Amino acid sequence: MSEQPPTPPGNPDGATVPVAVVTSRSEAELIVGMLRNNDLRAAVSADDAGGQQPELQVQGVRVLVAPSDEAKARQLLAAANDTPSQIRQGGAFRRWMSAHFGSGRG
Repeated sequence: MSEQPPTPPGNPDGATVPVAVVTSRSEAELIVGMLRNNDLRAAVSADDAGGQQPELQVQGVRVLVAPSDEAKARQLLAAANDTPSQIRQGGAFRRWMSAHFGSGRG
């Protein structure tokens, strides 16, 4: 029995496209949060027993969006990756925090 990818909220036909594949559910959840904060429909898809067995994430954790949101999602993800190198070294969470709340240094 194959697991069906989750449908992003507000996407009645159920069609999804992957816009990112990351190494952990937490990073995927952060990306989904950023996309949803920008009014996009997004969901996490992972074959990891609902997060209970992260060791099963060997194929990565996918971030899915509705096809109509794909272009905007890719723009937002590209913008999140265009951050100064010292922020990039801290991972996705630091990039997201910096993009939404500033660097916190000052």
